[in-house]
Amino acid sequence: MDFAEHLRREGVERDMARIMLLIAKKSRLVQKAFFTHSGICNTRNIHGEQQMELDTYADDIFMKAMEKSRLVRTVASEEQDDIVEIVKAKGSYGVTLDPLDGSSLIKTNLAVGTIAGFFNEGDVLEKGARMDGAMCILYGPITSLVYTAKKGVHEFVLSPGGKFVLKRESIQLPEGKIYCPGGLRNEWPEGHAKFISYLESQSYKLRFSGGFVPDFQQVLTYGGIFTYPAAKSLPQGKLRLIFEANPMALLAEQAGGQGTNGLINLHDLKPESLSQRTPVYVGGKKEIEMARKHLSENK
Repeated sequence: MDFAEHLRREGVERDMARIMLLIAKKSRLVQKAFFTHSGICNTRNIHGEQQMELDTYADDIFMKAMEKSRLVRTVASEEQDDIVEIVKAKGSYGVTLDPLDGSSLIKTNLAVGTIAGFFNEGDVLEKGARMDGAMCILYGPITSLVYTAKKGVHEFVLSPGGKFVLKRESIQLPEGKIYCPGGLRNEWPEGHAKFISYLESQSYKLRFSGGFVPDFQQVLTYGGIFTYPAAKSLPQGKLRLIFEANPMALLAEQAGGQGTNGLINLHDLKPESLSQRTPVYVGGKKEIEMARKHLSENK
């Protein structure tokens, strides 16, 4: 079964299904561009980060496709300074987009990804609880796509023929012992450091690539938790709430897990700006509960 057939079978709302299919289709162009667009741009995005050539190329590919589709009313992209209003849109959707998460890994030939979130009423600065769907695409040895329309989590792989075909459906996070810890250890808050020590005492195995999408895929496949805490130099955390944290938290929740900033569910946080950052803990409910316990006891 291919992606389009699965969306129809699951009864995913028509316009959201069409937008998801559009992003999936354009991701093939992004994947092919790894061979031709691997340089560095002389620009920085709204978050002050050096832009890679592929960052801006991927952003341009997805933005033009959504504008042309007229299905999307507003787009918030990590590579844009402001929310983009599509004047000629006939649809009502708002889309949050990280066109190429982890792009600094391209030079080392490690996996990177695309992250998207979908809001039927167009307000991309709403709480994650109002999100209607989310997806991420992993450009690894095999290109894979994971999506939810709040009817479970399903995974597809890109076939040699150019179609995303079903690999796993109704995925549930397994009981596992993988932990993916971001940030510098010497900058971790006390509660987080104690939580990681607890995981290590329970024989959890460290797996961290530096990319949110591939590391989330490890947790989704093997079970455990992804963390990127607050730090002394980044007290609000590093990852962006609307572009990265909320879509991945929704995927985790729909797979039987949770997402939190350590104290509050990520989907309950109301974004105040496009650039808002947050500590991130995404994974199994057991691990999230233990993270909250250690962080609340060591504020």
